[in-house]
Parts: sequence; C-alpha cells; structure tokens
Amino acid sequence: MPWLRALTIPADASDAFGTFLHDLDARLSDPATDRDVLVRDLLAQLVHARSFEALLADAPLAALNLDPRNVTLEAEYYAATDPERFARVKPLLWLWKNFDLTPAGGSATFGIDLRRVLARHVFRRVGRNFKCWQNVEFSVGYNMEVGDDVVVHRNVLLDDIGGIVLHDGASISDFVNVYSHTHSVLDMPDVTLRPTVIGRGARVTYHATVLAGSVISDDAMIATGALVRGPVEPHGIAMGVPARVTRVKDREAFASYVVDSRRDPPPAASKPNPDFPHPTPAQTRLPQPEGLELPRPERLQAERSGS
Repeated sequence: MPWLRALTIPADASDAFGTFLHDLDARLSDPATDRDVLVRDLLAQLVHARSFEALLADAPLAALNLDPRNVTLEAEYYAATDPERFARVKPLLWLWKNFDLTPAGGSATFGIDLRRVLARHVFRRVGRNFKCWQNVEFSVGYNMEVGDDVVVHRNVLLDDIGGIVLHDGASISDFVNVYSHTHSVLDMPDVTLRPTVIGRGARVTYHATVLAGSVISDDAMIATGALVRGPVEPHGIAMGVPARVTRVKDREAFASYVVDSRRDPPPAASKPNPDFPHPTPAQTRLPQPEGLELPRPERLQAERSGS
C-alpha cells in the first residue's frame, strides 16, 4: 500500500489554477516584467480581494506594505548579500512569505504548485517535483540548489546566504533549521560562510538543527532534535546534541554515492566581511585575569539551592 494518496480537485478549479500559474510563470520569465508591481498587484488580490489602486484609496498603509519596494528584509542588511541578485528575488520572496499567510497558502494543491513556480525564478537550481509546504523561510533564496523530488515541510528555516545544496530525494521535516554561516565567538561581525550539503535521499527530521559546513551523506538520517555540526556518513543515523552517528541503516552499499562525507572534503569557506578577511583563530575561551577563580557548576548549584 503506498504511503501517499493521489488526490484531485474539481476540474474547473484545477483549470483556473493551472491557467493562473502558467501566466505567472510566463510573466516572471519575461525580462520586461516589473516584479515589484506584479507582486504588489497579486497580493492585493490574494489578501484583500481588490485591486491595488482601490486598496490604496481605502487603506493606504495596508496597500503600501504589499509593495516590495516599501519593505526591507533581513538579508538586505548583511554585507554578504549581493544587492543586484537579491533585488531580482526579493519581490518573489515577499510574495512567497505573504502568500503562505492566505487561505490559498494553506492549500496543498495550489500552494505547492505556486511555490514550485516561484522556486524556478528564485533558486540557483531546482529539479522536478519540488514539494514545499507553507511558512518556509530563506535568507536570500538565490543560493539554494535543489535536486529532483525534494520535500521541505512546514516552518523550516533555510539560511542559504552561504549556500545550501539539497540533493535528489532529500527530505526536510517540520521546524528544521539549516544554516550556512557562522559568527566568531570573539567578534560578532566576523562571519564565515560555509555551504551546507544534504545528500541524496537523506532525511533531516523534526526540530533538528544543521550548522554551517555540515555534510550529510546519501541516505543518512538526522534524528529529532539533533544538532549537526560536522560530517555524517552514508546510511548513518545521527542523534543527540551534538549529533553523533549511533546506528547505521542495514542496507547494501550504493554502487556510487553523490555525497559521501568519508570521501568529500568539507565545502570551502569564505569571509564576506573585509574587516575580518582571515580565518577565525581556533580560540573559544577568552583569557581570564590572573588570580580570578571561577566557581564550578556544582558549587553554583549548591549556592542556589541554599545548601
């Protein structure tokens, strides 16, 4: 018995949705399209069921905040963001984010199809049958590389400012966070970009966190709530904080691996802040003044408990 059912909706609705999405894809493919105006007008219809001009006359604050030119997104504040590339995708990220808050955004049929269209015009690469549920956040979007049959579930953060690669068949479960940048513990502005790679058929399950530069190999699995901060071998099941491979799937070895952390070197890092051009020193503890004795954790616990 298959795990997923094939569902249909009435033909008139299916035809209307299909026509809309085909038109949207064509307009986004046209270099002459003003994406800011397109998104502004679409959101006025989707959110308020009226034209942008009518909404502007009746509720100017609501109308003005639908226009991507009148809002700023977090990535725009960061030196690592390419202003020209982000300007192309910003309107579509604004549409994606606001669409997810509408009734249409909660529909699997229409919602997944619309996000699939947007992904083709936002991501660096996206394969066939991309399935993305609602309330997924991207940092810049244009550094996402997504293979075939990839699934991203609800309320996921994909911090792609340093690059994220999701290979064929990868699955990202609800409330997962995947990062591609780190901050020095000594200087917050000292940022390092490290691409994060998730291999073919790998699964990152509920509430897990994958830190920048991690390589999760083909067919690996990250357990619920795990914190990944390094390589995970093929077929490995990684659990805990920090995550360690505690079990390996009982499978025959693949004839070939697309991602194999035993073979592949870690992705190259880069430094986007010119004030910190060199690799961060391997220093995680600030020097203590001479003569200063820090209380041990057990002593602090005893003092707090009154003993």
